[in-house]
Amino acid sequence: MPQRVCEPVPPLSAAMREGSRPEHEEAEGTGFVADLLAGRAHPDRYAAYLLRLRVVYAALERAVRDHRGHPAVAAVHDESLCRVDALDADLDHWWPGRDRAVSSPAADRYRARIEEARTTPPLLVAHHYTRYLGDLSGGRMLAQALRRTWPGLDRRGLAFYEFDAIPKPVAYKRAYRDRLDALDLDEAARAGVVEEVRRAFRLNRDLLDEVGAPAPVTPRCRG
Repeated sequence: MPQRVCEPVPPLSAAMREGSRPEHEEAEGTGFVADLLAGRAHPDRYAAYLLRLRVVYAALERAVRDHRGHPAVAAVHDESLCRVDALDADLDHWWPGRDRAVSSPAADRYRARIEEARTTPPLLVAHHYTRYLGDLSGGRMLAQALRRTWPGLDRRGLAFYEFDAIPKPVAYKRAYRDRLDALDLDEAARAGVVEEVRRAFRLNRDLLDEVGAPAPVTPRCRG
């Protein structure tokens, strides 16, 4: 009887990347991202996007800080990645002096899922990976596109994409993935993290679709 050969278990970072590839590509292929890259996005629509991101990052950064004592969360926690202050600086440029409350079912669902992930801290790692490694990768392309569309933008208008404490993003991302691969997770926990990355990309796609919808997306001001 032939001996059964066990397939090698891929590193967690590779499983997260490959397991979520279809969802990642769908998010990158949304109409709003295409408009940003092509210089077709209206400034108010971009502000609407930033307002929704602020909802997501505020929830994520609170959750990660609250659970930074957990070994899995501690492996990725890094205050230099945090984006809320940068988003506030950008909103001062794109949405000056206006109420930052936003009516967004997509952002609310995203925030709610992050809150649910608190009960299983390794799932927060999936959201951390999805957001911040994306910011250090594709986010740089978006920044270049925005500079082409609106020449003369200063750092305040693009602070979201600036990581002053991370001068070498490629090396940082490599070290980040090494820390993911070193996590001591059993098979079920690994599978849960991979599935949560897929979920995070779907939530991000829904947010991008909402901003890019034909219906008015200008945030509602509360008088």
